[in-house]
Amino acid sequence: MSSSQPGTCPCQGAAGRPAILYALLSPSLRARPAVPPAPSRCLCRQHRPVRLCAPHRTCREALDVLARTVGFLRNLPSFCQLPPQDQQRLLRGCWGPLFLLGLAQDTVTFEVAEAPAPSILKKILLEEPSSRVRGGQLPDRPQPSLAAVQWLQCCLESFWSLELGPKEYAYLKETILFNPDVPGLHASSHIGHLQQEAHHALCEVLEPWCPTGQGRLARVLLTASTLKSIPPSLLGDLFFRPIIGDIDIAGLLEDMLLLSQPVPAQAESKCRLGRSWQH
Repeated sequence: MSSSQPGTCPCQGAAGRPAILYALLSPSLRARPAVPPAPSRCLCRQHRPVRLCAPHRTCREALDVLARTVGFLRNLPSFCQLPPQDQQRLLRGCWGPLFLLGLAQDTVTFEVAEAPAPSILKKILLEEPSSRVRGGQLPDRPQPSLAAVQWLQCCLESFWSLELGPKEYAYLKETILFNPDVPGLHASSHIGHLQQEAHHALCEVLEPWCPTGQGRLARVLLTASTLKSIPPSLLGDLFFRPIIGDIDIAGLLEDMLLLSQPVPAQAESKCRLGRSWQH
């Protein structure tokens, strides 16, 4: 192994610059010296982009998890009675961990393979000098890396090893959902109280009469904390973008939650909640 600084790759030069051959031959690096070049493709195995081996099947299973997540929220009175704005903010703040818990609960497995990419020489020959930066637009979002996907799979396997039941998953989802630290909440104190209730219920389920229950609770909470390290963008890019393209998953969940409610009850709920949460 090379003694390079953390975050740098052996396939790149000092300070993360592209290899000398690439710098000499690439037209974008020769023609526009004033524009910082985009980082070259990393050749290390852990950083190589990957894609799903069975994208249609996995995407369908992921959409089923989203649908069950909406069903969970719809059947949670403490969530449905919150102001609509708070529902949206909570959903946008935690849809990633909720989705991951759904994957774990449904035991969704998937395999990935390295995404095909043109060779460096082919990339250089086909590259246009103006393709890097055009009109201030950013380059295309990179595909998920092998290291990121392996970490996601490791988190799922950690949950499977806990062998949680439906009640434990439900209370854990509530503990994550009711986060009073989400910015812009109108009823943050009430949401904090709901989180405490969910945490207490989780403790009761995990510690019925077992003297090792406290240790099990610590393992569950520690494993749940790893969910925050997985960015929602990775979930969208891996499970949904290959089939349905770029889509706002939080917005999709909001629409699914809205469409699952009867229209008259929906309007009545909005009016009632608007009056009751006014300060």
